[in-house]
Amino acid sequence: MQDRFDLLVIGGGINGAGIARDAQGRGLSTCLVERGDLGGATSSASSKLIHGGLRYLEQYEFRLVREALAEREVLLRIAPHIVWPMRFVLPHRPEMRPRWMIRAGLFLYDHLARRVSLPGAEGIALRRHPYGAPLREEITDAFAYSDCWVEDSRLVVLNARDAAARGAAVLVRTEFLGAERDAGGWTCRLRDAAGGERQVRARALVNAAGPWVMQAQAAARATARDRVRLVRGSHIVLPALYQGEQAYILQNDDRRVVFVIPYEGRFSLIGTTDVPHAGDAREARCSPEEAAYLCAAVGRQFRRAPDPSEVVWTYSGVRPLHDDGADNPSAVTRDYVLKADAPPGAAPLLTVYGGKITTYRRLAEEAVGRIGAALGRAGTPWTGTAPLPGGEFGGCDLPGFEAEAARRHPWLPPAMLRRMVRAYGSELDAVLDGATSLAGLGEAFGAGLTGRELAWLVEREWARTAEDVLWRRSRLGLHMDAAGQARLRAALGEAAVTAAR
Repeated sequence: MQDRFDLLVIGGGINGAGIARDAQGRGLSTCLVERGDLGGATSSASSKLIHGGLRYLEQYEFRLVREALAEREVLLRIAPHIVWPMRFVLPHRPEMRPRWMIRAGLFLYDHLARRVSLPGAEGIALRRHPYGAPLREEITDAFAYSDCWVEDSRLVVLNARDAAARGAAVLVRTEFLGAERDAGGWTCRLRDAAGGERQVRARALVNAAGPWVMQAQAAARATARDRVRLVRGSHIVLPALYQGEQAYILQNDDRRVVFVIPYEGRFSLIGTTDVPHAGDAREARCSPEEAAYLCAAVGRQFRRAPDPSEVVWTYSGVRPLHDDGADNPSAVTRDYVLKADAPPGAAPLLTVYGGKITTYRRLAEEAVGRIGAALGRAGTPWTGTAPLPGGEFGGCDLPGFEAEAARRHPWLPPAMLRRMVRAYGSELDAVLDGATSLAGLGEAFGAGLTGRELAWLVEREWARTAEDVLWRRSRLGLHMDAAGQARLRAALGEAAVTAAR
């Protein structure tokens, strides 16, 4: 691998991967370094939503909401296999926000940005509508509006894959140890998983280390003028609480909102919390208090109150929010802030604070524009129209593409086909690699995962461990039994050795 680059990006979450893709596509030779797995922290622990943020309107963050709403349409175009529309039901509780306020907010939500593919908001009489079935009888009215679902960790991987396909170096399990700056650039020290150290030169650095942004600043010996606030968002997964593809957004008594989202076919995903986090973000866990809080929030409005004993899985992510001085963690801005550190005659450093997954592409576009300008090669923005890997549907929508895939591969079980289309999109045939039967896909680990798919994940998507495969490249950890997971771990032990060679 080369040891000189225009740009080195620290952090393989959604912001780092998006910046690496954009920069490489503009002709800046780019190296992306990630200490663990791609999307291994905050970016795989989101609420899985591409949304404008309805509640941010109350905080007057109109620019953030407008930008996020516009990005829904962009991401639906460039990644239709992993981003798809979802209808959200907002039950009305008169003791909370008044009806006029909700109507006004939804009107703004529908009109702040151009809406092409998503239906607008509407009022619903719940006693005559299927959406009312899970809700308490006394809740008679609701509003419905549209946002989008995203496979968050796959969005990270696909950005990294596209960056690599365009020539970027993507180094996972590679730690950024530090850097020395001079007029011509940065000398960066890296350490791989085996403990080997190396140096690379880069004309510019981008610090997109997320919860570890301040540590990366210190390692680069940069002056940290801004700070982040670490806020933990926890989610719980329960057996499905209702039938249907709709999600619910519940106004809680503390004026926060809690989402209840259909998940993985037979579960409900509930989140999120906003709790100040102390300590290493890698140790973030959903506390019993957070699980109880989420269950209680649902129980206030659903006919059946879930109990924490029913939880089958939890996950937590730590949001590195730009510290704007707000007292309430829920009120801290979710907007991103980019700060340049480039003293006269010195190589540039750009640090990313905050941000949300919905606006990652716009963040990357702005970051690369600023770094490119500092290097005298700003280039032209391009990511708004270029599909991510698997996103070339040839004019079809997702149901149409899935139906065509079923005609080509009638031997694939419907549930397996649906999952693979929503993971690989137009790359499905490349993943199957000419197979015409289940037997042709190699070892069956369970839950529809086969040796052929595993080889793709290891060879093309940097998967190295069972956790990478089961909880980030997919969510098959919810479906695969212990015996299948043991066989997978054994196979990955061999695959990781082969890949390392």
